[in-house]
Amino acid sequence: MKVLHLIGGGDVGGAKTHVLSLLSGLGHHITAELVSFRAGGFAQEAIALGIPTHVISNGNVMRDIAELRTLYREGGYDIVHCHGAKGNMMGALLRLREHATVVTTVHSDYRLDYMGRPLGALTYGNINRVALRLIPNHIGVSDPVSDMLVSRGFAPYGIFSIYNGLDFSEEVGTQPEGFDRWEYLRSIGADCSPGDVVCCIAARLDPVKDIATLIRAFAGTPEYMKLVIAGEGDERERLTALASASGAGKRIFLVGWLDSADPLYRACDINLLTSLSETFPYAVTEGARRRLATISSRVGGIPLLIENGENGFLFTPGDADELRDLLCILGEDGELRRAFGERIYEKAAREFSIDATINRQLEIYRTILARRELPRRQGITICGAYGKGNTGDDAILQSVIAGLRSVQPLRRIYVLSRKPDEIRLRYRVDSSYTFNIFAMLRALRHSTLYINGGGNLIQDITSTRSLMFYLFTLFAGKRCGCKVLMYGCGIGPVGRPLNRRLTSRTLDRYVDEITLREDESRDELRDLGVQSPRVTLAADPALSLSPASHAAVDEVMHKNDLDPQGAYICFSLRPWEGFNEKLEAFAACAAHAWDKYHLEAVLLPVEPTRDLAAARRVAALIRTPCRIVETPLSPELALGVISRMRAAVSMRLHGLIFAAGAGVPLVGVAYDKKVSSFLHYMHQELCIPLDEVDADSLCRLTDLALSKNSDELAQSVERLRAAEKNNTQAVLRLLGGSAEASR
Repeated sequence: MKVLHLIGGGDVGGAKTHVLSLLSGLGHHITAELVSFRAGGFAQEAIALGIPTHVISNGNVMRDIAELRTLYREGGYDIVHCHGAKGNMMGALLRLREHATVVTTVHSDYRLDYMGRPLGALTYGNINRVALRLIPNHIGVSDPVSDMLVSRGFAPYGIFSIYNGLDFSEEVGTQPEGFDRWEYLRSIGADCSPGDVVCCIAARLDPVKDIATLIRAFAGTPEYMKLVIAGEGDERERLTALASASGAGKRIFLVGWLDSADPLYRACDINLLTSLSETFPYAVTEGARRRLATISSRVGGIPLLIENGENGFLFTPGDADELRDLLCILGEDGELRRAFGERIYEKAAREFSIDATINRQLEIYRTILARRELPRRQGITICGAYGKGNTGDDAILQSVIAGLRSVQPLRRIYVLSRKPDEIRLRYRVDSSYTFNIFAMLRALRHSTLYINGGGNLIQDITSTRSLMFYLFTLFAGKRCGCKVLMYGCGIGPVGRPLNRRLTSRTLDRYVDEITLREDESRDELRDLGVQSPRVTLAADPALSLSPASHAAVDEVMHKNDLDPQGAYICFSLRPWEGFNEKLEAFAACAAHAWDKYHLEAVLLPVEPTRDLAAARRVAALIRTPCRIVETPLSPELALGVISRMRAAVSMRLHGLIFAAGAGVPLVGVAYDKKVSSFLHYMHQELCIPLDEVDADSLCRLTDLALSKNSDELAQSVERLRAAEKNNTQAVLRLLGGSAEASR
């Protein structure tokens, strides 16, 4: 593989470090060359590192373009990789004129790159915006940057994420012999002495770095705290005046540009970053490499490294009062500084090393080249009840996408959803509004497989209109030339005679394969007279989900006044015909769980727009402690919260699925046959129809659930998880591939 990197050549800071360290590492695996459009320090440093470097700087952009085109044609490069505005402009021109395969790394929010420089924003900024739109592949330096690109309309299919990595090897981390921190600090102009707590920030003196907020905050810290600001920029004069006026001017030192920030990090106690916008800056990982306690604004990908209060502090950008309080806490507590420093070092060395960055970059290159070989029509379109605020449906979609990516990672995925912007951002897939028929047909014509599912879409208990729409999508998928798969679904009930005939005819004519999430749906297909599609018994895709991290679950529990170590019973209820007559029974069950087992009731809505009202009606009748989870939860968080429960009583199917997946004893309240069908399929018979619910029966079933052997539930779940793999095997059959061949 041969890759040509393009960069303006005047870069400093994180972008410079990223490109040089990346190229140095890539050179051990592939042929990686650099074009700098400016002679000088950047190009000289690259040459000194052994990076094959071409300097194209003719003083005339047309000559630069001509020389670059000649280099590209003669060099036989597989990929052109751009960095920065000048690199992006040149890469976009190569794509247009030479049909080059081009990717760009977005190192920052391009709308803020020329903040405070209106002429630069008008010229270079706008040229860069156009160039970025002409380049099909984008690498965000952190997931938040990639999310920013998706939110601004860039195609998710071409967006990748990478994180700045550093060398954490033992030799790099060794303290130089004879290094005297106080002597070093005095040598750069910082009047510090033993007994001082020294804080530092290494950054451009630019409005986006918001060092003004740091100076205002520092004015309120104790006299023994000193601040070293390393960097140059347009704001130097303003910041110098602000420091002088703050009353802390004698404790704040603007030391200018340093050839290397590493000795500064070795000499200081606290590392700071106060930016209004960032990607994933080296300033934080470089400080972590020196085991520095860190305070940073909560921006970009920084929260992925710093867990607030665990291995550092995060504050709201621009909030000087909050920053001042955190500075005072760390300034006063040396043991906390040491603990934070060790913890951030361990996490950074484990997850943000240069080796991880190099491996990720190589993976991105391989993906881009492999996609280039795919036929024009290669996508997969998915349609279901998505984007309606139902955590269960979201869990299905997330699981379907994860399943597809596990076996067909190169293919483009299109999702029809009620909230396409949200789906694009959350899952990094192309999405359009469910009932935008023209967008649907366009997606289908670019696809080879149409997936309908999961869930119970083929039923008329909700409405005939819903059934007709989903039958139409099956017809449209086949007519547009796709293979058609109904994925991990339930069937029925379809009650009206005309609907039954139309359903049978449509499934027979236009569906290639059906995978079912429980066995009673197979009986319904047989009763409908469906014979042509291949039918495979699988399981609900949501059973393959993993819960969110412990820290994330703890955080959401704290937000809802729940002790992560508490003892709880979960109720997932929904409004339905006859539900209001059963409120007292659910409240009595909650009281019974408290009185007998000391379990506090937690009411967790699966579809908040509908379920919150039901939860509040029951909570109003509960005489013992109870909580309502008011925060809308992602599928992983819902699964994580339910995993902390001792038992679950649920009308919602996915409340039961989440509980089962987490090994939590469960009781089903069947308002629909899909609830009882799932429990029957699991060989878990603790279920009662809604119309038969009373206080005694619910309490008795809860007692039985809590007394059952947990091994039995675990075995049932493992059996279903094994069956769930039949969903992705059906995908492979219809696409004519295998999991190994698709990678």
